[in-house]
Amino acid sequence: MENTNENLSPQESIKLIESMINQVKNSFGEDGHLYILWGWLIFLCSIGEFVLYAFLHYEKHYIVWSISWVAFAYQLYYFAKRRHKSKVRTYTGYIIGYVWVTYVVLLFLIGYLIGRIANDNYFYHIFPILLALYGMPLFLSGIIIRSKPLVVGAIICWALSVIATFLPYQYQMLCLSAAMVAGWLIPGYLMRAKYKAGLKQ
Repeated sequence: MENTNENLSPQESIKLIESMINQVKNSFGEDGHLYILWGWLIFLCSIGEFVLYAFLHYEKHYIVWSISWVAFAYQLYYFAKRRHKSKVRTYTGYIIGYVWVTYVVLLFLIGYLIGRIANDNYFYHIFPILLALYGMPLFLSGIIIRSKPLVVGAIICWALSVIATFLPYQYQMLCLSAAMVAGWLIPGYLMRAKYKAGLKQ
């Protein structure tokens, strides 16, 4: 059987590549659902921890983060359900999937390693490192699917990770909140707006 891809003109090849990228955008960005979910969750948890620590002086101020396990379980269900419905999987989509798998593995691994190494200074070190880590999947995904808001959001996360090292612990939490707005919520809502506009066409 003749391979029709060999007969494509340069213009047709570019259109084919663009259609594949758009397919991955629809697969991973969709309506920005997960970006908005995690953006709001981390934003509210960091604000909640700030209030518990700075104003209420609650010893177990970190307890607010336990709700993230519920969101994580929901995300596993969400991905499993979407994978069941998906009929086509591109190489680009495969790569982006493993970008996020790498991110999750590093998230848990770095949290564990800092706990082993930093001991009493754990909380002071964790937020700058998390901010730097949050930028990684955003930047790579933004480059792969050509999403400028994700790339800009990643750069802001990295800038805030540096700024956080100069701040007291409680204000590092607010850097995390700002990073969620710039890196997750704004791109997520832009994706949702673009998704809804595409449905109306």
